[in-house]
Amino acid sequence: MSLTFERRQFLSLIAAGTAAVVMGGLSCTRKRTGTPNIVLLFADDLGYGDLGCYGHPTIKTPFLDQMAREGIRMTSFYSTAALCSPSRAALLTGRYPLRCGMPRVLGPDSENGLPESEITMPEALKKAGYRTMAIGKWHIGHAKKEFMPTSRGFDSYYGLLYSNDMMPPWVKTDKPLQLYRDLEPIEHPVEQETLTERYTEEAVKFIRSAKDESFFLYLPYTMPHLPVRASGKFSGTSRAGLYGDVIETIDWSAGTILQTLKELGIDNNTLVIFTSDNGPWCNMPPRMLQQGIEKWHAGSPGLLRGAKGTTYEGGHRVPGIARWPGVIPADQEIAEPANTMDLFTTILKVCGAEVPADRVIDGLDILPLLKGETGSPMKVFYYMTGYNLQAVREGKWKYRLTGQENDKNNKPLRELYDLDVDPAEKYNVVDRFPDLAAKLDQKLKAMAKELNANIAG
Repeated sequence: MSLTFERRQFLSLIAAGTAAVVMGGLSCTRKRTGTPNIVLLFADDLGYGDLGCYGHPTIKTPFLDQMAREGIRMTSFYSTAALCSPSRAALLTGRYPLRCGMPRVLGPDSENGLPESEITMPEALKKAGYRTMAIGKWHIGHAKKEFMPTSRGFDSYYGLLYSNDMMPPWVKTDKPLQLYRDLEPIEHPVEQETLTERYTEEAVKFIRSAKDESFFLYLPYTMPHLPVRASGKFSGTSRAGLYGDVIETIDWSAGTILQTLKELGIDNNTLVIFTSDNGPWCNMPPRMLQQGIEKWHAGSPGLLRGAKGTTYEGGHRVPGIARWPGVIPADQEIAEPANTMDLFTTILKVCGAEVPADRVIDGLDILPLLKGETGSPMKVFYYMTGYNLQAVREGKWKYRLTGQENDKNNKPLRELYDLDVDPAEKYNVVDRFPDLAAKLDQKLKAMAKELNANIAG
């Protein structure tokens, strides 16, 4: 009788352990040292208003809503960029996209990737003894082995290397969109309807296999980036149509992962974070409106102005939920600002990993904020798109200068918003507070010089 996969795997581990002892007494596994596990769930193009706990009237997200009740829901949480590749690079390096060399979105035929000189979150965690896995959309380089997830700190990988629309008819390319395991393509064409469910199955397998170790699971979902797809299990189950079906599938996924942590008894030792790479693609270009894609297949920024690709709040402000029983108090809702670069520094510190000291790290440690002990350490946040620096937030004030519109004197329009009273950015009060606008204008120009960014005016 042939051995089952589980038994073969067990015997392989025993053999590896015996060999390690014989060759010098080194342990074959990374034993837990009191540091937490990390599960980072990263949606794609999910809008600020797309979850039940963020106000959507018909999309039901009971598991994420419960996660928010059991931890903290942040109402001023920002993705560092409003586009896919830059936001992922910033998340994984703790640095603004221009600083880490990833200001633009990569395509299927792109030859570049995240510079090899950058230190990623999984690289730092792996060095600290963590087992690591990425499941889902990568999108920070694939043209050579050195750009791939397994070369950037992940022990294993399962997913798509870039966005799910990067194939004909939406994008002109001869490169096939394929599902990968580690370095090898394993499926083409990709069955997108079941991707979220298969990602979840892989996540559960990984968690079960790593439960006795310290682990980092990074799950950047492919959805709800267009084209949105749902399996028969979830199709037609949401009052919000196909887009709602997709979001409710992601909610199911988060719930399944949380339940797995509880079943394995590692729930209290696991920090789980849910957020999005940028706002919704409700400003999609005409090329997307084919093959059954409708305008309402994109999400909602809620009451916020703007969308993916813009430096208005709807492009950058996203859901931010964190849960760590016994460490992060339950039933918290805060309007203090924080951003995805902060996750880099926070996660490394709580895991006992080294925060790089040989470069500028823009992310800050927000664990005291998540624990309800202090206010936000984030004093200033910069909004940029590509090589263009367009806005800055300091405290409750946001100053914006894009050069896309002109004022009555035919000069670049300057905008100033009080985000505490006007998060929708409806009321430009720049004429009422000229000194404040001038101060923020100087901050914007100083940062543009530091980053070698373009700036209007």
